[in-house]
Amino acid sequence: MLGASISKNSLLLAVFALIAAGGLALTNEGTRERIQKAERAAQQKALFEIVPRSRHDNDLLLDTLPVPENAWHLLGLKKGGEIHIARQNGQVVAMIIPAVAPDGYSGDIRMIVGINRDGSVAGVRVLAHNETPGLGDKVDLKKSDWILSFNGKSLTAPAPADWAVKKDGGEFDQFTGATITPRAVVNQVRRVLEFVEAGDEILSLGAKAEKTGSDTATETPTSQERPHE
Repeated sequence: MLGASISKNSLLLAVFALIAAGGLALTNEGTRERIQKAERAAQQKALFEIVPRSRHDNDLLLDTLPVPENAWHLLGLKKGGEIHIARQNGQVVAMIIPAVAPDGYSGDIRMIVGINRDGSVAGVRVLAHNETPGLGDKVDLKKSDWILSFNGKSLTAPAPADWAVKKDGGEFDQFTGATITPRAVVNQVRRVLEFVEAGDEILSLGAKAEKTGSDTATETPTSQERPHE
């Protein structure tokens, strides 16, 4: 009898454990999906803040190219990402490039950096970070307009040596009581500009995408492939 009771209790515990594990897995999956949706919504909002609708007439969310794998390290990306292309009348006017500053005070600072066709910064937005509230979180536009200081900047204006916070002899302000966070963002924005300049990505990738789009558009579907009207 004792053995049967122990076996029954063990079975019940095992079933309970399986149910609990399943519940946790479902909760975790649901939470992950909500986080991903929230991050995507924030990214979409940020895209249009950097390149407003008045500057492009294409679908900025769908007109994308993968970040070249040889640039992942420079941009701080571990699993790559998508470059969003802004076009006006078929011409590339800007690209929005994902980047991660890995050396924030509290870890990674995820951002997107818009680069105009002329190589100047169209805008920068931080999408996610864990910086200290009231100090490092000023990289967030909701907390401070500091991030707008990159608008119009390029690798020649200011000079390369001035791409640093003022504490390091550069042009960009640091935050009171927090230098590590703005330093990390300034350095990563500079790396994005270097990525664009090194490969002239705005023109070469954009031209490649234009050609691909043109080739696709000129293809005529066969009678079997032609959609029903």
